[in-house]
Amino acid sequence: MRERFRVVGGARLVGEVTVVGAKNSALKLMAVALLAEGRTTLTNVPAIADVTIMAELLRRLGVGVEYVPEENRVVLDVPATIGHRADYELVRALRASISVLGPLVARTGQADVAVPGGDAIGSRGLDLHAAALESLGAKVHVTHGYLVAEAPDGLRGAEIRLDFPSVGATENALTASVLARGTTTIDNVAKEPEIVDIANMLTSMGAQIEGAGTSRIVVHGVEALSPTEHAVVPDRIAAGTWAFAGATTRGDVEVVGGVADHLRVPLGMLADAGCTVESTDRGFRVAVRDGRPRSFDVATLPYPGFPTDLQPFALAYNVVADGSAMVTENLFEARFRTVQELARLGAEAQIDGHHVMTHGVPLLSGAPVESSDIRSGAALVIAGLVAEGDTLVSGVHHIDRGYPRFEVALRALGADVTREPDDALDFD
Repeated sequence: MRERFRVVGGARLVGEVTVVGAKNSALKLMAVALLAEGRTTLTNVPAIADVTIMAELLRRLGVGVEYVPEENRVVLDVPATIGHRADYELVRALRASISVLGPLVARTGQADVAVPGGDAIGSRGLDLHAAALESLGAKVHVTHGYLVAEAPDGLRGAEIRLDFPSVGATENALTASVLARGTTTIDNVAKEPEIVDIANMLTSMGAQIEGAGTSRIVVHGVEALSPTEHAVVPDRIAAGTWAFAGATTRGDVEVVGGVADHLRVPLGMLADAGCTVESTDRGFRVAVRDGRPRSFDVATLPYPGFPTDLQPFALAYNVVADGSAMVTENLFEARFRTVQELARLGAEAQIDGHHVMTHGVPLLSGAPVESSDIRSGAALVIAGLVAEGDTLVSGVHHIDRGYPRFEVALRALGADVTREPDDALDFD
C-alpha cells in the first residue's frame, strides 16, 4: 500500500532528537562481515528498510542474519562456504549492495553482482570499482546485467589510484585488498567517517590498515580474518538533516549522538548565516533566535566538503531564508528533482545546469509533492513544516529507507506530521 505524510505547516521544531548508526556505514559493515567465517555482531544499527534488504541479500549468500530493529542490532553468522551471486531482484532496490563485490572476490575468488539500482539521483558508473579489482589481479566484465569479477588464484597487492575519491570504489578496493597477498596502496581515496568506520572494523577483525581518513590507504594483506563485534559510527547525514530542520523551521534542536566534527562545513555555514550552533555534552545544538536566518551558497564536494546528501536540505533552507543563494551540485547530475517539488510549494528557485539560484520567501504554501529519493523526501517534509496549510508528501517508502520512524521523531519536536494511505493514482 502506498503511503504519504500529511504535514501541517507552521511548526517550529523544539527539543531533542537522537541519531544512531549511519545508514551509509551499517550496510557496508554488513558486507564486511562476509570476510570472516563465524559470528559478527553489529550494534547501533539504524532501524530502517535498507537494513532489511541487505539482510535478505546476505541470507541468499548463505549467511544467517538476525536483525533486531528494536535493539539496533544485527548478528551475522557467516559459514565456511558462501555464495557469490547477488541477484538483481534485491540489488536494484539497494545501491549499497555493490559493497559485497570486494568481500566476495576476496573470500570466494568470484563475485556476480547485478548492476545496482537505488535512488534516482544520477548515474553511478562502476568503472572505478572494476579498475581497482583489476589492479588486484581480478578479471572483470559485465554480462547480462551483472558485474562479474573472477580471481580463482586469489588477489595480489598492488598500487591503485582512483580517478575520483569515490566512497563505493574506496570501500571495495579496501575490502578486496585485506586478504590479498602482499601490500596494497590506494591513492586518492574517500575520507568519509564511514570509510574510517569500515577500516576500524576490519582492523578489529585482524586486518592491517594504515591511513584511513587520509587520501592514501595502505593495506598489508593477511591470510584470514576473524569475526568481531562493532558499533556503527553515528549517522552524520541524519544529524545534518536535523540540524537543517531546526534552522529551516527557526527552531531549537539538540541532536543527541551527532558528531559536530563530522559536519564542520555545513554547521559552519549555518553558524555564519546567523544560526546558533554549539556543542553539547550529548551532541550538538542548532537554534534560530531572531527572525529569518540568512541564505548561503553551497557547492557539494567529497568529504570533508559539503555532503551531496545534505544538498536537498540546503535547498529547503535557502528557499525560506533571507536573501538569494546559489546551490551547486558537483557530484550527481540528477539531484535537482527536489527543486521542481519545492516550486510546487511556492519556492522561487531556478535550475541552470548544475546550479540552482534561490530567492528566499518568508512562507511556502502547502501542496501535494512527490519524493524521488531518501533525502529529497525528508527535505520536502521539512519544507512542508514552513508552508501555510497542509503538504502531502508521497513516496514515503523512500524516506523509510533512511530515517527510522521519521514522523514520530518530528512529532516529538512539536510537528504535526502523520502517515496515511496515499490515494493518488498510480500509473506505473
